[in-house]
This record gives sequence, structure tokens and C-alpha cells, in this order.
Amino acid sequence: MAATIWVFNGVNSRFASGVFDQLDQATDWISENKLSGTLTEYPINTGVYDWAIENEFFAPKKQEHTSPEFIGKFSSASQAHFHFENGKQN
Repeated sequence: MAATIWVFNGVNSRFASGVFDQLDQATDWISENKLSGTLTEYPINTGVYDWAIENEFFAPKKQEHTSPEFIGKFSSASQAHFHFENGKQN
């Protein structure tokens, strides 16, 4: 299994506010600080776009699906992720 990290993005944030190599460390930090946002698992040393294609979660169907803008914004619903509100998982 490929190495992964957990990245927390608070509600309405443009940048991550926490990065963890263990899920329990991430959820403890979120809970302690009563944070709201999304905790998402990311593969290390590859882009999500490439990871999704490699794992057959996504296949480009249009020319725009190979543009730098599309790839730079790409995320996948196939990534493990959890939603939190006031430190509690929804």
C-alpha cells in the first residue's frame, strides 16, 4: 500500500491548517480544537489526478481534462475523507 498523509482544511480556508501521518493524531487535534472542516487522505509522492487514473477512479474523457488548470484543481471523491463540525465527525 502506498504511503499517505491526512490533510485538514478548515471551513472556507484556502490552505491546509494541519498535515498528519496518522489518522488518530489528526482526529485528536481536530477534536481538541473544536474545528470544522474536512480531513482528507492524500497519496504521497504523486498527484491526486495521477493517483485517480492509476487506480481507475477517473479517466479523462475531454481535452480539458488534461489541462494544467483541471489537473491543478483535481480532487477525487474516492479519497478517504471525513467531515467535522465543532470537532465532531459528521
